[in-house]
Amino acid sequence: MNLAVIQQQEVICALATPSGVGAIGVIRVSGLGSIAMVNNIFKGKNLENVETHTVHFGTINAGDEIIDEVLVSVFKTPRSFTKEDSVEISCHGSDYIIRQILKALIVKGARMAKPGEFTQRAFLNGQFDLVQAEAVADLIAADSQASHKTALNQLRGGFSKKLASLRAELIHFASMIELELDFGEEDVEFAERDDLRRLIDALLATIEPLISSFDFGNAIKEGVPVAIIGSPNVGKSTLLNALLNEEKAIVTAIAGTTRDVIEDTIVLDGLKFRFIDTAGIRETTDVVESIGIERSKAAMDKADIVIFLFDSVETLAENRALAALLPAGKEVLFVLNKMDINPSLFDELSSNTSDILPISAHTQQNLAALTSKLVSLVHGQAAGDTVVTNLRHYEHLIKTSDSLTDVLNGLSLGVTGDFLAQDIRLALHHLGEITGTIVTDDLLDNIFSKFCIGK
Repeated sequence: MNLAVIQQQEVICALATPSGVGAIGVIRVSGLGSIAMVNNIFKGKNLENVETHTVHFGTINAGDEIIDEVLVSVFKTPRSFTKEDSVEISCHGSDYIIRQILKALIVKGARMAKPGEFTQRAFLNGQFDLVQAEAVADLIAADSQASHKTALNQLRGGFSKKLASLRAELIHFASMIELELDFGEEDVEFAERDDLRRLIDALLATIEPLISSFDFGNAIKEGVPVAIIGSPNVGKSTLLNALLNEEKAIVTAIAGTTRDVIEDTIVLDGLKFRFIDTAGIRETTDVVESIGIERSKAAMDKADIVIFLFDSVETLAENRALAALLPAGKEVLFVLNKMDINPSLFDELSSNTSDILPISAHTQQNLAALTSKLVSLVHGQAAGDTVVTNLRHYEHLIKTSDSLTDVLNGLSLGVTGDFLAQDIRLALHHLGEITGTIVTDDLLDNIFSKFCIGK
């Protein structure tokens, strides 16, 4: 019996709600014998005789001493999150009460769960695949509508179904080629090469958009970085404060007030944005300001979207020169600030260009148009319903794509079936590593150690 199976025979327990004083705390218990164990310290109904998915009132006791009045939820195998017998104890949220209940369970033979161990058991017991297991952590961490929607789609198997379909089609051809190898001396072909080529083309057409979606998916998960760039005193800090609706950055009439990068997040239309206020870019001999300007340029390079803020023809020209240095494909917005002071400037500029958005950060005039534009730029990056947000998935999709491309190259060169089979096996291996069809203990430990304890 391997270690994973042995561990699942043990009863584990942990606090499933955040630590600290609260109205209630929920202690999760799971494993073979967990219902009997909790029943041993519970005074109320006999939990071993109750129906699954039922809740019971009583007390948790340590010997003759009552620790707390509780509600106990019973989940019998296989109809539980872990697919094992499980119990959840809802008690008052006192740290002392929670410690005493956990202590009582440990005295009866339970042990404290490791980070993510409940979800790991659910995966090992076939509740869901590895993509869905990882989505549990993403769902807990979701802090915007978009990240919640993406994690929920993965938890419900949207991404997994696509991968399973790809893998099933590839397995069919792999088996045909393997059959050819068994009859190698008879020089027969069970796998029609043209059909294989069409299948690989179709698989690549499905995988490539998934790979391309990673930048968008990562932005949804971590927040879209938006750098506010411009010359000193054009209103960058005022714009940041207006977007955040708080006095985050110091604003003065003195040029060069911002000496460092200031960052904060806001959710717009369900998407999280990370706005970065930067030091004004100009020639200076001030050592501290120079460091700030270098950090501004670094923030500009790393941002997905760059807002070039200007308030005069001269600062627009400077910003256009900076924008020309950015990598191709970077989203750029030229935003005219202080339109409340000089509205005629926009009329003058708009007659020659159409890519300028006028605002007043001070009065918040036209600020809604700016935020709407930012949201539309991000939505424009979406490649489809399924979005890749996990770096591990992204890396294996690239390796799958490389292996499939090698199959196509092999077909073009007319290589023998054993070489084709090797490349197909590699593609299947990488697809299997994503979903957990192929998995190692080290990989599981690495993934689930990042989960919170109690999940």
